[in-house]
Parts: sequence; C-alpha cells; structure tokens
Amino acid sequence: MRPSLPAILGLALLAAPVAAPLRAQQTASSDLQASDAVAEEMSPLDRWLAAPDTVFDAAEIDLDDFIWRARPIVVFADSPFDPSFQRQMELLADRPEDLVERDVLIVADTDPAAMSGVRQRLRPRGFMLALLGKDGEVDLRKPLPWDVREITRSIDKTPLRQQEVEERRRQGD
Repeated sequence: MRPSLPAILGLALLAAPVAAPLRAQQTASSDLQASDAVAEEMSPLDRWLAAPDTVFDAAEIDLDDFIWRARPIVVFADSPFDPSFQRQMELLADRPEDLVERDVLIVADTDPAAMSGVRQRLRPRGFMLALLGKDGEVDLRKPLPWDVREITRSIDKTPLRQQEVEERRRQGD
C-alpha cells in the first residue's frame, strides 16, 4: 500500500523540526572544524597576536619565537590538578587586561613526562611561575602563586617596560 500525500506531508512536518536542528548542528560543526583548521595553520605567535589572552601549552611553544614581542609567564606543575597551579591560573584569569597591556604570553606546562623545550630550558621542580623578559631572559622565578598585581609591578620595574611606557606617553602628547 502506497502512503497518501497527506500522510507523507504529515511525516515531513513531523521530521522538519528534527531535521533543521540536525542541519544546524552539522553546519555549526563544519564551521567549528573550519575555524579549528585555520587556527592550526596559524603559528603560535600569530595566534597570540590575534588573541593575546590565550593560554598556550608549552609543548606547542618555542619561546625564541616571542623574543622582543612578548613577556612569557610560564606556569609549571606536575599535574593540572595541582592546587597551586589551579590557583595561579585563576589569578591570571582574574585580570587578563593588565597582562595584555604588558604584552604577556601565558604558557602552561603540567606534563613533566613530555619534557617540553620550555621545561628543559627552565628546569622547574613541582610548581613554579617563571616570568621572562622580552629579551628571553628569566626575570623572576616563584615557587608559589603570584597575584597579577605583583606580576605587573615586577614587569613595570624593568627598564624595557619603563621605556615602553615613556614612548606611549610621548606618542599620546
């Protein structure tokens, strides 16, 4: 027996609310995949320039790529569940605008077994916060979480940061 036209239309109307969200999900999924593919094609430096408040994994970063461009803050821990690591990441997330203003690049490394290049270079033991200058040299190492206010004060005391502030002041006049 062949279904009647009204029966087919009735089924189509019932299926339409289900099909539309599925198509929307497929479209959103393909858009997300496309944006992920674009992000993967961008270098870490380009991704940081596009979104300076991004937290990068140490495995994907070569600190030398950021010399004279960014002040890396590297947060090390033996596990992402380390309470000091979690607290430090919360503190950094509280005031991202202050860090962005100072060209800070945030890097996290919670996998000691992977021995990232950053970990090999800075050799942390357990939790450690390291602040590097734009010249690539270590300006500060801390064994406990630090507030953004303390971090920005340390950055603001460096000669390069004072020079940047003075140049911006002159450009504003």
